[in-house]
Amino acid sequence: VQLQASGGGLVQPGGSLRLSCAASGFPRAEYTIGWFRQAPGKEREGVSCISTRDGNTRYSESVKGRFTISRDDSKSTVYLQMNNLNPGDTAVYYCADGCMYSMVRNWGKGTLVTVSS
Repeated sequence: VQLQASGGGLVQPGGSLRLSCAASGFPRAEYTIGWFRQAPGKEREGVSCISTRDGNTRYSESVKGRFTISRDDSKSTVYLQMNNLNPGDTAVYYCADGCMYSMVRNWGKGTLVTVSS
């Protein structure tokens, strides 16, 4: 399994970014992709996840209403649209093959999101 996250960058407060996670090598057509983030000095936390089987999505309370996770099965890619960003969203964002940290077996390389004026 390979996961490649991209799309991070510097954005001003209130701005938007879209992260992408390209997935490959899954043994089954149905799988779960989760987005996690780790801010400096903090533990990695789950942000959102989506099941390709039924499209069910989950969000952490801190991003609910601002972030939207989606998938493009034709491209084997999962997106995280992040709107109304604030400095508290600054972190390295990772995609992984699970919703819960304890269930993840494969991590993609992180992409840095910096929210600053």
